[in-house]
Amino acid sequence: MNQAKRAVVLLSGGLDSATCLAIARDMGFETYALSVAYGQRHAAELTASARVAQALGAKEHRLARVNLGQFGGSALTDPGIAVPEDEDNSGIPVTYVPARNTVMLSIAMAWAEVLGAQDIFVGVNAVDYSGYPDCRPEFIRAFETMANLATKAGVEGARLHIHAPLIQLSKAEIIRRGVALGVDYGITVTCYQADDDGRACGRCEACRLRAAGFEAAGVPDPTPYQLRTD
Repeated sequence: MNQAKRAVVLLSGGLDSATCLAIARDMGFETYALSVAYGQRHAAELTASARVAQALGAKEHRLARVNLGQFGGSALTDPGIAVPEDEDNSGIPVTYVPARNTVMLSIAMAWAEVLGAQDIFVGVNAVDYSGYPDCRPEFIRAFETMANLATKAGVEGARLHIHAPLIQLSKAEIIRRGVALGVDYGITVTCYQADDDGRACGRCEACRLRAAGFEAAGVPDPTPYQLRTD
């Protein structure tokens, strides 16, 4: 019998990465889910990542730790910077975390090489996204080139491939794809400032994009929301 090909899938616990894991599984890969505690404001998404990995049949789920919060510079890692709740879409927002995707993909690259996996999946998106420079197709192509220059596997001919299957999809298209693949979005956490129970604020940009995606997809929104007092 042929052994299933292995793939490392970056799994934040959010909507996009859950869909990405389901896609990798549907493509026939034996999936190894990798979550990263990078100093983010809350741990709710990491708790969600464990639920998602189990629900979608990951062979293994690892949690790596790297403290980008020690540098600050982002509303997602620095408690002194407020998460924006307005509609300002000009420029790169304060929720951008310097080097986050570069660091995460580098850790995924290391694990993939140890596993003998030639495929890495990441749920970046360049359509309904927040203007992050490390979510662009150019970045993914450049990282793949670097990975094949920087690894023993790449130099010896076992090329690494970085898959970003959501990169040109709208949020509605992502949701429809995930629903077709059996993703339970009720167990995912997308909010930038979810509470300890994983309930979404309903006001940040991540929440607005997610809610608009469900509405456009014609799919009921299963997101648990915090009770508003204002």
